[in-house]
Amino acid sequence: MPGPVDPGCDAQRILPTVYDCPVSLARDDVRAALESFDRKAGDPEAASRHAAVCLLLVPAEDPVEIALVLTRRAASMRAHAGQWAFPGGRVDEGESVRAAALREVREEIGLTIDDSRVLGQLDDYVTRSGYLMTPVVAWAVDLPFTPRAGEDEVASIHRIPLREVDVEPRFLTIPESDRPVIQVPLGDRFVHAPTGAILHQFREVVMHGRSTRVAEFEQPVFAWK
Repeated sequence: MPGPVDPGCDAQRILPTVYDCPVSLARDDVRAALESFDRKAGDPEAASRHAAVCLLLVPAEDPVEIALVLTRRAASMRAHAGQWAFPGGRVDEGESVRAAALREVREEIGLTIDDSRVLGQLDDYVTRSGYLMTPVVAWAVDLPFTPRAGEDEVASIHRIPLREVDVEPRFLTIPESDRPVIQVPLGDRFVHAPTGAILHQFREVVMHGRSTRVAEFEQPVFAWK
């Protein structure tokens, strides 16, 4: 039986994971997988704010691999301090979701890319804190990766090789909800929703061609505010 969710962090420590061989993807294959996916938009009335996050594909430290970018939110943040996150934030009035995602990449990790690098979107995810979150997938594998953390929001920037993304999640039950809490193994820790749910859907849709939904997966209680 899995243990309880750690109330102080969205990345509960686990035993080290042994990963399979390096995983790589072609840009056209990622685009094709997203184009064939029947994306589900969330109900805007279910959330008070709209946010965009960017699943940015970049070169991994090992040159034969591709990685996704994750950040750790700064400890000084009023909400979700210290948690794992994709580069992202609120969509400004009059701003498109794609433009917001790319702006947040520039502001949070110091990389400037244009709209031609956007390959598609995954399902919206409505968070317990009142955000309708739209995941945007973008390609920067052919660009130098020289990130610079935004001082106010980002504590650290991490490249997660796709072989570490290609893992099975586990699910917990909690008394506060009838929805299962998703935990995605990442290194020696677990990552929870919303980041964990979106990460899992990327794995399913892009890496395995499976139309898996994640909107029903719950966040741990500590992430509800």
